[in-house]
This record gives sequence, structure tokens and C-alpha cells, in this order.
Amino acid sequence: MRRLFKKLQLWDRRLFQWINGRLHNRFFNFWLYYLTHLGGATFTICACLLCWGLAPPSWSTQGAQAAVALAISHIPVAAAKKMYPRVRPHLALPGTRTFRKPLVDHSFPSGHTTAAFSLAVPMMIGHPEWTALFLALSLVVGFSRMYLGLHYPSDVLAGAVIGTSVATATVALWP
Repeated sequence: MRRLFKKLQLWDRRLFQWINGRLHNRFFNFWLYYLTHLGGATFTICACLLCWGLAPPSWSTQGAQAAVALAISHIPVAAAKKMYPRVRPHLALPGTRTFRKPLVDHSFPSGHTTAAFSLAVPMMIGHPEWTALFLALSLVVGFSRMYLGLHYPSDVLAGAVIGTSVATATVALWP
């Protein structure tokens, strides 16, 4: 089991280094620096509350569900960051490319990715015609976290699983 864990860590680090090192270009540098904020607290909280409070009824319910999923999903994220204090890749791996004021708290799991999926999943379930857009934006947020040197692929995957699971449960249990 220990050998398997070591192999997974090696794969995780190599995939991170490929994304963070080989894919860098001016186009991605510009867009991913800004699109990553679609998973940030300011955007996700405001988007949920605005959708809940101001959108037509067909979207308002999904805004409320997303707000609840967003709040609940960050409980396991905070717990995991305390239980598994993983050092961010830009601090652990020399030569990692990063941008202005990179975060220095623990990297596992990705809170931005969790938030993006917590917001997107209720929207996708309530409005399946918009699934491609919401899924693409959530995946871009996750990809941007690796590209910007802030998270390993396993951090992003864990965030996507947590956000999706909590959001799906929120929608399923909604009165």
C-alpha cells in the first residue's frame, strides 16, 4: 500500500509540473489569472446571493441551493486542511511558476475548486441546458489552480469531489 501511495504522489507531482511548467504562455497567463477568481469567496458568495435574491424563480432555488452547498462544503475543506497540512507546490517544488501574492496556507483540498463545483452543480441539475458552460467554468477554475502553482492535481480532484458531493446532496435533500 505504501508503494502505491508513493507512486500516486509521484504521478501527482509530475502532472502538476507538466501543467505548471510546460503549458505556460501569455494567453493562459492572462486568462487563468482572472478566471481562477470564479472560485474565490467574493465571487461565489455574491453569485449565489444575487441569483437567490434577484433571479427569476426558476433560478432562485438553485441560487439558494448553491449558497447552502457552498457554506456546507467548506466544513470538510477546513477539516482536511487541518488534518492533512500539505505544503503548496510553489513552496515545495523549486522552479514552480506562480503569480502575485500566492497563498501560503495548506493546499489540500482546493477550496476554489470546491466552491466552483458547489455553485455549478445545483445550476447544472436545475438547468441541464447550461451544464456545458457551468462544467467548463468549474474545470477551468480547477485547472487554473494547478497552472498558477497553488495546487496539485489531487488537491483539485478532492475539491471537485467535495463540492460535487455536497451540492448533489443539498439538491437531493432540498424540501
